[in-house]
Amino acid sequence: MTGQRWSVGEVARASGLTVRALYHYDEIGLAGASERTASGHRRYTEADLRRLYRVRALRGLGLSLEDIGGVLADTPDCPAGELGGMRELLAAQLRALDTQAERIDELRGRIRGLLSRVEDDASMPGPDQFMTTLELMTVYETSFTPEQRQLLADRTTGLGPEAVETARNEFAGLVEEFLRHVEAGTPVTDPAVRELQRRWDAVGNLFHGGDEGVTNVAQTVWQENAQEIARTLPWPPEKFIEVIGYVQQVRASVS
Repeated sequence: MTGQRWSVGEVARASGLTVRALYHYDEIGLAGASERTASGHRRYTEADLRRLYRVRALRGLGLSLEDIGGVLADTPDCPAGELGGMRELLAAQLRALDTQAERIDELRGRIRGLLSRVEDDASMPGPDQFMTTLELMTVYETSFTPEQRQLLADRTTGLGPEAVETARNEFAGLVEEFLRHVEAGTPVTDPAVRELQRRWDAVGNLFHGGDEGVTNVAQTVWQENAQEIARTLPWPPEKFIEVIGYVQQVRASVS
């Protein structure tokens, strides 16, 4: 044997996949470890890593596992064929990243505009400005996996402009209603606030479809950037943060 070898744990950490997912890829013949140690532990070779890279990249471009298997099967099993397939894949990845970079630049521009409005004009941004920015922030391109970004983009496109606008207005109204309950000290078990929480989650589900991975990332982004995010909105940051905490308490009381 020549060349470096990697354990399944090392590959899992580097790829962002779970060990279970790597085992699944191996079981279905998509990408696996081609070697074993004397004690039976999996070891990935350089060729295995290149194949896994292609699988992850193709998933990021929106292909299903079945389609990925077909793409890999169509690649000639020779150095020249593998090199040609990798060249095409990297070009497609670069195009996708260029699109993501444009979206990030758009988000930066919108936040810069909000900050300018607050600092230079000493006035609060209008609802259309902060809701559009909030929509972009929920995507948080650098926080979600390519698969999750694709899911969010597909669902937003599928909703259409009118439905998206309706959801924005619904969200703004829910924040105002929750603010009143927070200030009034309404118990989180009150049927009225539970109904508000149901509507709140329904708005979110329109965009992420209840995907657990997406919601977990969104929660992490909020936890790590609550002050920064809240400052871009038209409510006092501490009040909006209270609302989010209150909604979480209501949700916990239901489950």
